[in-house]
Amino acid sequence: MERSVRTSGKAVVFKDSCVLGIKLHDTDGDFYILPGGGQNAGELLPETVQREVMEETGIEVRAKDIAFVIEGSEGEPFHRVDLVFLCEYLGENQEPICPDTHQVGYEWLKIDGLNRMPLYPSKLRRPIMNLYAGVKTPVYLGNECVGDPEITD
Repeated sequence: MERSVRTSGKAVVFKDSCVLGIKLHDTDGDFYILPGGGQNAGELLPETVQREVMEETGIEVRAKDIAFVIEGSEGEPFHRVDLVFLCEYLGENQEPICPDTHQVGYEWLKIDGLNRMPLYPSKLRRPIMNLYAGVKTPVYLGNECVGDPEITD
């Protein structure tokens, strides 16, 4: 079976020493992902990020530069390429209008200790902390597969 490639725009949004996370719940419990989602044909990636954050959280952001690229080549019906944008927080405007499947809300996750939080892909944890601290970090973070060991360093 041939798999398609799905381009996704994700957001890193900082506010008050925290980063915005989408809270999900499944049979394994609660965990977090960055807000964002699939790019529509004809939609530029910054537009995707801004639309998705608004739909999932009701928060308005302005997408700036790409901070990270991470892939998921296994474990899903498609090969996922996530382009993670650093975003400027502009304010909360409305209730979420189109939450993700299994989404139970969103939270501002403390940067201090983020490397030990259930934020996925886990390869993003330390790079987000480094970005916040102004520490140079590679942009391309590689592939993260289902079953990879947790990255907590």
